Amino acid sequence: MIVRIMGEGQVRLDNSHLAELNKLDDELLAEMESGDEPGFRRTLGALLESVRRLGTPLPDDALEPSELILPSPDATLEEVREMLSDEGLIPG
Repeated sequence: MIVRIMGEGQVRLDNSHLAELNKLDDELLAEMESGDEPGFRRTLGALLESVRRLGTPLPDDALEPSELILPSPDATLEEVREMLSDEGLIPG
């Protein structure tokens, strides 16, 4: 699957990593619902770092359709709330 991190680019990620990413996504959703800004920042960073670590970056000139779009590392809690579906950032 192709994942886009806004402001950074695209990463090819094997579907076998979705369970790990879903766990972080669930934590992020809970922190957003409770308004836990420090937890939100920490978990968003962990989610993005996991995608970078587990995925393979696509060349900057590649433009593939993205199956997932994740916020930039500096996105605010409110901006991410606007991006979310009822299922979170990572549909499971």
